[in-house]
Amino acid sequence: MAEKKIDFDFEIPFYEGVLKRSPQFFETLSVLGDLYTRAGRFEDGLRIDKQIVSMRPNDPYALYNLACSYSLLRKLDLALEAMQLAVECGYHDFQFMRSDPDLAHLLADPGFQKFLSKVENRPEESVSHEHS
Repeated sequence: MAEKKIDFDFEIPFYEGVLKRSPQFFETLSVLGDLYTRAGRFEDGLRIDKQIVSMRPNDPYALYNLACSYSLLRKLDLALEAMQLAVECGYHDFQFMRSDPDLAHLLADPGFQKFLSKVENRPEESVSHEHS
């Protein structure tokens, strides 16, 4: 089944309006951050991801998404730092991580490859992926 085409010109202003009325509404922030990223508005996506991490600083998925935003903007040192925190907080879906197109720039970084090799070989429980 083909993925439904998103009408960014409708969806983004709609969620921005919801957020104006409820600025701390986590679910709206998550959806809006994802929409910004899918629309190629990476700076806006980063702003939302930073806000989410400030609300949930130990959430491995929020930190993972922050790493993705930094990677998309080619801020690789910050992306690596966020990903290290995501793993420390419990993110362990390394198979998904290796195939996530949002991490393409980070995956090409030798420092990240070294980090990934190190953490993939640790015996820890796997965590399912809920990337937004």
